[in-house]
Amino acid sequence: MCVKAKYVPKVDDAIYWAVWINCVRFLFRSLGPENLLLKGVLKMFTDFLSFMVLFNFIIPVSMYVTVEMQKFLGSFFISWDKDFYDEEINEGALVNTSDLNEELGQVDYVFTDKTGTLTENSMEFVECCIDGHRYKGVTQEADGLSQTDGPLTYFDKADKNREELFLRALKLTYELLHTLNFDPVRRRMSVIVKTQAGDILLFCKGADSAVFPRVQNHEIELTKAHVERNAVDGYRTLCVAFKEIAPDDYERIDRQLIEAKMALQDREEKMEKVFDDIETNMNLIGATAVEDKLQDQAAETIEALHAAGLKVWVLTGDKMETAKSTCYACRLFQTNTELLELTTKTIEECERKEDRLHELLIEYCKKCIIDSKTTLFFFFRAWTEHQEYGLIIDGSTLSLILNSSQDSSSNNYKSVFLQICMKCTAVLCCRMAPLQKAQIVRMVKNLKGSPITLSIGDGANDVSMILESHVGIGIKGKEGRQAARNSDYSVPKFKHLKKLLLAHGHLYYVRIAHLVQYFFYKNLCFILPQFLYQFFCGFSQQPLYDAAYLTMYNICFTSLPILAYSLLEQHINIDALTSDPRLYMKISGNAMLQLGPFLYWTFLAAFEGTVFFFGTYFIFQTSSLEENAKVYGNWTFGTIVFTVLVFTVTLKLALDTRFWTWINHFVIWGSLAFYVFFSFFWGGIVWPFLKQQRMYFVFAQMLSSVSTWLAIILLIFISLFPEILLIVLKNVRRRTYKLTKLHRHAADSI
Repeated sequence: MCVKAKYVPKVDDAIYWAVWINCVRFLFRSLGPENLLLKGVLKMFTDFLSFMVLFNFIIPVSMYVTVEMQKFLGSFFISWDKDFYDEEINEGALVNTSDLNEELGQVDYVFTDKTGTLTENSMEFVECCIDGHRYKGVTQEADGLSQTDGPLTYFDKADKNREELFLRALKLTYELLHTLNFDPVRRRMSVIVKTQAGDILLFCKGADSAVFPRVQNHEIELTKAHVERNAVDGYRTLCVAFKEIAPDDYERIDRQLIEAKMALQDREEKMEKVFDDIETNMNLIGATAVEDKLQDQAAETIEALHAAGLKVWVLTGDKMETAKSTCYACRLFQTNTELLELTTKTIEECERKEDRLHELLIEYCKKCIIDSKTTLFFFFRAWTEHQEYGLIIDGSTLSLILNSSQDSSSNNYKSVFLQICMKCTAVLCCRMAPLQKAQIVRMVKNLKGSPITLSIGDGANDVSMILESHVGIGIKGKEGRQAARNSDYSVPKFKHLKKLLLAHGHLYYVRIAHLVQYFFYKNLCFILPQFLYQFFCGFSQQPLYDAAYLTMYNICFTSLPILAYSLLEQHINIDALTSDPRLYMKISGNAMLQLGPFLYWTFLAAFEGTVFFFGTYFIFQTSSLEENAKVYGNWTFGTIVFTVLVFTVTLKLALDTRFWTWINHFVIWGSLAFYVFFSFFWGGIVWPFLKQQRMYFVFAQMLSSVSTWLAIILLIFISLFPEILLIVLKNVRRRTYKLTKLHRHAADSI
């Protein structure tokens, strides 16, 4: 409906202005000779309206229809791509919107989740720590209570009795009373259960930062050491705690939970407060460590994105040590990358956190700026190596930066922080809440230049950043389909992002940019001869082309070739685009729609439009073009110009086509054949509904002259000669570059 609404006013405007012109002309005739001044004003007004009707074709309103068709039909190529099909889930890529295809070719920043996006989200148990004692591997049967796959490894004072007590506890039967659901703010989950003996217990699991502050301090140290070591090894850790609840306390807790769940207002806040009061004074049981392996080709994908000039940020809720290990594994951080840390550990060294944060920000900013200036100074020296920086920041420090008080002397935290981020090749944000992920994306979106952002994630906690970014991509992972449903595009794996951006995004942008420029080009070629014609007809608003040609030029004669081009063109092979990510940088920054390409298309259209008109005008200077000595009229003049126009703009598109299919051949040569057929048909029949048959037999009579044939062919060649010459020069330059590169390679091998 939107597309149709954009197109229909083209005809309605012409009718509207025509009615106005007739009304004003009627008023003009009704005035007497004494109103000469008013007649002059009305004449000027009617002339203005007439020129509005005559030249409104320069605005390519039909381009809106073609663009929407290209976006809608082009989106199917992503869904049909077999490389996006995943046999494990038996699904492929899904396109939820077709309005952002070209944005895939202009991405500057990629924000990605870690768990389930970079990793498989498939947890494999590694070890656990119970009461400060480490249990690695898996256990055998103990008194018939547990059957596992391997031997138990003992450390420190872990004796047989402690093991048996733990295994017996796993076999107990509990009655579930309440569930305190997990949420990304609390970072923990609890259950209240009742044992067979009637005891009421609360078991809580969650991140170490959420559990440690709620247990007794003397129980933390041994488990904390194991947790930190596991995190450094790249394992995901989880802490477990419990507490006994007295019957009287449980009645109060049960009443508070029911009241919070039944609240009609502020239900979430009330439940969160009750949960917070319950999960206190717990006893620490221990911690678990599981391994979450990287997805296949995740490291290669991030390397390709870096080579394409994209900056990749990882936003995760995991511990810093675990996330850092994953970033090294997926090659987000290189071995020579100097890491700049803005975390709770680094700013707690000072009593006033804001002062310490201010010192670190200034120190890191100076380091990055000085290094960039040094690299620029020694840019042409081969021995100078560019130092890469990576930034690590956690959620609490980010809150301190974004929510600093306005009356503080360090209220410029945000601007300094952004300067550091711009100098870093990669950024890791750990311990992030979902809303903080969205804040990060929004902050980058509002940078100078308005960079295009892309967010990719697999879970419900990633929905906020997916919705905040320009392009949102959901992973069809193991945490449900919330991210896939709220995204613009969904793919099965993170590795599919490489082809989606470097191949599909590149081609979509090139196609839509060429479509837009070509439409303005062919419409300027179309209307410029009409404009020049006014200088030779006394500005009488006499049209150069017949009304049927005016109507069908953008609808039938030149619409299908550019639509097929914008759907099928591959100026570079898809395999080459994915194997050489640097090609993505050639179109970054909206390179094809800048002033330079626009002026090129404008000058080309002006040159060809001038050749169309004055070339035909020069030919008409001869006394006769026909063998029977008849002189052609103005409709023959306009038909010759229009014939040269249609053939030239269509052949121009054929010269630009690099990837030929049977569809391209059909629409290009079929459009030219249809124009010839329509011209014979339109001028070969006496139409009863036309008051004036001004095009009767004009086209057939025009082509009966050999001079006209030669003139049309000559004008088409002259119009396309600059384009042909440019293509020849580019090919020669490309071949010379390949030969030079081949000779250098041969010389180096010798």
